[in-house]
Amino acid sequence: MELELIVAQFQKKDTVAFEKLYNMYSENICGVINTIVQNSNVAEEICQDVFMKVWNNSESYNASKGRFFTWILNIARNAAIDEIRSKSYKNSKKNLSADYFVGILESKEDHESGKEDIIGLKNHLLSLKEKCVEIIELLYFKGFTQKEVSKELNIPLGTVKTRNRSCISQIRNNLAL
Repeated sequence: MELELIVAQFQKKDTVAFEKLYNMYSENICGVINTIVQNSNVAEEICQDVFMKVWNNSESYNASKGRFFTWILNIARNAAIDEIRSKSYKNSKKNLSADYFVGILESKEDHESGKEDIIGLKNHLLSLKEKCVEIIELLYFKGFTQKEVSKELNIPLGTVKTRNRSCISQIRNNLAL
């Protein structure tokens, strides 16, 4: 009952009610956003934007359609998805090496020295041809699209698609052994 009163006051642009709702939900909302964008700084920024959007559109909340938290959560989820689909987000990810995401594409010296990843994926990738490792790194670890890989490697898009399928098949076969 108290939450309904706070939400009603919030919809009347009461800043105290907004502060209470922010304190109640911001940590959870930021956590959900961070799960999607995988960057706490970006998640906090999006979280702030979400709460500003909620404030500016408070009159659009309808209690008969669902809980207030669910309403905010849907706005946050959509904002996070919009962010990871944005060109600037994709470009920022391209500047990072695959080692930033997982340590599976390390040098062969590391492999021989006994450093191994937990699931053994590094072994399977190191056994692939260089062209496979290159395509998998760009597609799966750096977030490139197949079209972007085609431009980056200066090879036809069809070749990228064929190599990708072939390389994934090789990994599957290696995992089956």
